[in-house]
Amino acid sequence: MIKKKNYTIQTSPFIVPTTDGKSIKEHFGLASDGNSEISIAHMIAPVNWSEPFQTPEFDEFTFIIKGKKQFIINGEIIILEAGQSIKIEKNTRVQYSNPFNEPCEYLAICKPAFSMDAVNRESE
Repeated sequence: MIKKKNYTIQTSPFIVPTTDGKSIKEHFGLASDGNSEISIAHMIAPVNWSEPFQTPEFDEFTFIIKGKKQFIINGEIIILEAGQSIKIEKNTRVQYSNPFNEPCEYLAICKPAFSMDAVNRESE
């Protein structure tokens, strides 16, 4: 990370260790620079990836770069494609997945910053 007087360039994002094949590179946030107000991460979800339902305590904005991503929000299935985005408000029950035949590349922005303690994942 290069810090200047009025800006910071992220040259080495924090690579979040995962066990499900998902690539997470946090550019700004709690893990990368200690910022608790916002987190910005570049992610790649592999084919047939999914997470359990969860109810995050933060707003999450997702912008799809390539592929598709499926969201189940309060029982409604929403599929986003490249160039589309969504804001999911905090305390909303959601499941994220990629049941499609190609990886999904996207940006995730959380406000306040992502924290595992604030995710509230359900048991599968």
